[in-house]
Amino acid sequence: MAIRPPVLKRGDTIGLVTLGTPLEANTINTRVQVLRNLGFNIVFGNYVYSHNGIVAASAKHRADDLMNMFRDPSVDMILATRGGTGVQSILPYLNFDVIRQNPKIISGYSDMTVLLNSLYQFSNLITFHSLMLIDFRPETPAYNFNQFFEETSTFISPRTITNPPDIALRSLVPGNVTGPIVGGNMTSLVNAIGTPYEINTHGKILFLEETHAPATMIYRYLIQLLMSGKFQDCLGIIMGECTNCPVSYRTSYEDLINALLVPLKKPLIANLASGHGFYKAAIPIGANVNLNATDSTITVLEPTVTAL
Repeated sequence: MAIRPPVLKRGDTIGLVTLGTPLEANTINTRVQVLRNLGFNIVFGNYVYSHNGIVAASAKHRADDLMNMFRDPSVDMILATRGGTGVQSILPYLNFDVIRQNPKIISGYSDMTVLLNSLYQFSNLITFHSLMLIDFRPETPAYNFNQFFEETSTFISPRTITNPPDIALRSLVPGNVTGPIVGGNMTSLVNAIGTPYEINTHGKILFLEETHAPATMIYRYLIQLLMSGKFQDCLGIIMGECTNCPVSYRTSYEDLINALLVPLKKPLIANLASGHGFYKAAIPIGANVNLNATDSTITVLEPTVTAL
């Protein structure tokens, strides 16, 4: 079983890292104040405020920031300032053995997807597809904070992942399966296919979401995932929202799910509020999850190995 990192407590220290696209200093500072007001101490990676074109700093420097946070015994949780572009480029510089020996909470989504899944795949560490620093602002809905802290600060087991009351989960193919959950942003996952960090979906429940991609692009992503065997290998499928994804050729995101994924006859639930949407369910990548696509429920089960 994967390693569940120690829970986050008020007074703990959060290490900030910018692993992809830069974030403006005033945005970082205002979001940091929110965390401090919540009772957390903050330490900064060397390149949190850096700008180097598309990315904050070189891949090696960004990787060093992340490794330093894992090595630092005073750091309890690692939080990405944002996703953006370029997180994938740090992967060759990571020491997955050191990370395995120093399990900590790490949270993010979007371009952070490939890192979250690689840390599970190579370090056996449960990671969290959930909030980033940029999300700690007054207008963030309470649902998002409740999901984040319920997953990172407690050992509630079993825990049902539920949408906000006005957004229904939709069961498209009935069935009931249990296995580790993997996945996240489609762009990030597809970009890693053919690399050493390609996602392993064998015997897993695969979760996917996307943003700002027309149906033509989603079609390409789903075909790539199909042709690389990712849907054939998995036990079941959870399709999250595709936020701001325009219709193409009179074909929608939902139409593509029905045309390409429903015929696979694997347990399938759609419309999970997570990732880039306004509402963000917290998903523990690598944790055992029961997907009941008959009753439209997603339940996180307690892992058997917990870091002390």
